[in-house]
Amino acid sequence: MRPNQISLETAQMMAKKLNMPLEHVMHTPPHILMAKLQKAEAAAEENEEK
Repeated sequence: MRPNQISLETAQMMAKKLNMPLEHVMHTPPHILMAKLQKAEAAAEENEEK
């Protein structure tokens, strides 16, 4: 499987938001990354409301 075709800055941002190593972000399928990002954003919004 080849690495995701995203920029280094985007990969670093995703790794920080998802609390994942950069290498995992680069090799996780894009649809899984998007699902994890959506869950992380929903959790962040829920925490802001409280």
